[in-house]
Amino acid sequence: MEISGIISAIVIGIVIGILGRLVVPGRQRIGILLTILVGIVAALIGSAIAGAFDVADTNGVDWIEWLIQIGLAALGVAALDRTRARH
Repeated sequence: MEISGIISAIVIGIVIGILGRLVVPGRQRIGILLTILVGIVAALIGSAIAGAFDVADTNGVDWIEWLIQIGLAALGVAALDRTRARH
């Protein structure tokens, strides 16, 4: 992976993480760095899932891929928030 690919993954991860966090109702007890990390992981896994279903590369904006990524980020943020709430 080239440096531009890594930077792109980080930027997309930031956006995906923040959007995923906005989807989850209420206050989350996780920090912004953890949110970004969840977003990066969700972006990578979401891209793989979209590729497996052949919806990753469409004409125009890849809305289905974005929805998958945001959904995964929301699940990740909610899961981490629940583990933090127990402690």
